[in-house]
Amino acid sequence: MSRRAHILALVLFPLVVVAALVLFAHQSGLVGKGPGFVMRAELPTDNSPIELPEIQGDESLPLVVIDPGHGGHDPGATSHGYVEKRLVLDLALALRDRLQELGVARVALTRDEDRYLLHADRYEIARRLEADLFLSIHADSAGDIGEVAGATIYTLSERASSQAAAIFAARENASDTLNGVKLSAESDSVGNILIELSQRRTQEQSARFASLIERVGEGRIEFHPQARRSAALRVLRAPDTPSVLFESGFISNEEDARRLASDEGRQAFAEVMASAIRLYFAREEAE
Repeated sequence: MSRRAHILALVLFPLVVVAALVLFAHQSGLVGKGPGFVMRAELPTDNSPIELPEIQGDESLPLVVIDPGHGGHDPGATSHGYVEKRLVLDLALALRDRLQELGVARVALTRDEDRYLLHADRYEIARRLEADLFLSIHADSAGDIGEVAGATIYTLSERASSQAAAIFAARENASDTLNGVKLSAESDSVGNILIELSQRRTQEQSARFASLIERVGEGRIEFHPQARRSAALRVLRAPDTPSVLFESGFISNEEDARRLASDEGRQAFAEVMASAIRLYFAREEAE
């Protein structure tokens, strides 16, 4: 090898090594949009203004606010290729369309796209719109226990109805926390006050609606053996709006997830929920 070629090789070799390392880093996800990629998301705070959604429907009808859970940086449960935030948004849209077809109620969605909302913002939307009913839609997860299936219906309670309900509430409430930092400044004392107010004014109405969902859905959608539960869920803390959280199924159960993602599953959910809502308002008007 000539002296010039030797010098050229010494110069080029480090460049080739660096280029190979950069290529490896991108392909392995150490940099770029791989596992090591850091995504920045604009998050709401307690000082952020709440954007009220559009209300659709006849002004003479009662108002239902539908809340598709999670969204934005918070995907919710994920399993078998399904993502909770997408499944529940599709369910919410199907229910909105069915309510409008039947002329049962006016409808507003807390979100109709992939964006994140604090729990307090979700129920505050219902309060500001003076909603007659608030329904939060989710899909549960049992982790690696794939055989657990079926829908569950939650109402607000200071004490959880079971250990499973307490674990679920802790997991759902934690979605207002990012990297250990609370995104909401709501204190525990304020939360307890809201729970007490809600129990006094709306617990009976919430329980009535939950009971109607279970009754109307019997034989039409699959329920978990312990379908009725209660827990201190932040999203249900509106003190003056009857509120229910509906876990539409277990995304960790492949059959449940596939059903929820299908047109038939969404239609069955929308039909049952719309019928329960219609019965609820009919009874409220009769009293």
